[in-house]
Amino acid sequence: MQLDRQTIRAHFSRAASSYDAAAVLQHEVESRLQERLDGIKRPPDLVLDIGAGPGRGALALQAKLPQANVVALDLSLAMLREAKRRQSWLQRWRRPLNLLCADAQALPLSAGSVDLMYSNLCIQWCQQLDLLLQEWRRVLKPGGMVLLSSFGPGTLMQLRQAWASVDDKPRVNQFVDMHVLGDLLLAQGFRDPVLETDRFILRYPSVGHLLRELKAIGASNAHQARSKGLGGRSLLAQMQAAYPKAHDGTIEAQFEIVYAQAFAPPDGAPIRSATQDVASVPIASIPIRRKAN
Repeated sequence: MQLDRQTIRAHFSRAASSYDAAAVLQHEVESRLQERLDGIKRPPDLVLDIGAGPGRGALALQAKLPQANVVALDLSLAMLREAKRRQSWLQRWRRPLNLLCADAQALPLSAGSVDLMYSNLCIQWCQQLDLLLQEWRRVLKPGGMVLLSSFGPGTLMQLRQAWASVDDKPRVNQFVDMHVLGDLLLAQGFRDPVLETDRFILRYPSVGHLLRELKAIGASNAHQARSKGLGGRSLLAQMQAAYPKAHDGTIEAQFEIVYAQAFAPPDGAPIRSATQDVASVPIASIPIRRKAN
């Protein structure tokens, strides 16, 4: 799948002011992801929140890890402006967040400088996950932690199927499978990966309500081959008619969430290549826990 980075930036920039009000699921996943930091053995000095959006998660990290310098990084400058407004009233008793407008795939940071790479529901917007994780490994200190969440392939399954019944164009973004993500972490030399999944079923009054929420959080289709616009009212109406509904006309939307935790290897540890299988731990050996909500 080829993603359009300029479109992604534009979508999230337009959603900067509406994101928090609509991002109920994102906030719940954020809380569950940050619970994984409870009892952390080595408090981090530098934390990088990748895809920080309007800063809610970065501020929560700052409260959980008060000794750490937290950097909120986002591709959208508009999102970071919202983060700056959000933290302004807190600055009297908290150190200010460091705000950085940059691409997660090309970090303007020196090698071995970050203790914790944190990312909540961001990496699904990155084109080449192998290169993304390679860049994250570069900036992590040896033994530094990666903690992330992402949408899995079961996300928006009903919407994907409804569109597929009326149109063959890519209307819904594709999301990474848990096992693929585990393999990618191992391939880049990350140690002790643990992956988990959650499944959320959210109910909406109509398909239109679901589409408006996705737009409000910037989660619109960013595929380079997407059809421009919705293809007209007739096509949209056909998709809405095809979407499965309850007897009262409401709809359900499924969201699969993948959580991953891993640690950067020591200096000089090799990366798996096409000719040399360095990280030979099979995906079946990774501890996996599944939960359904």
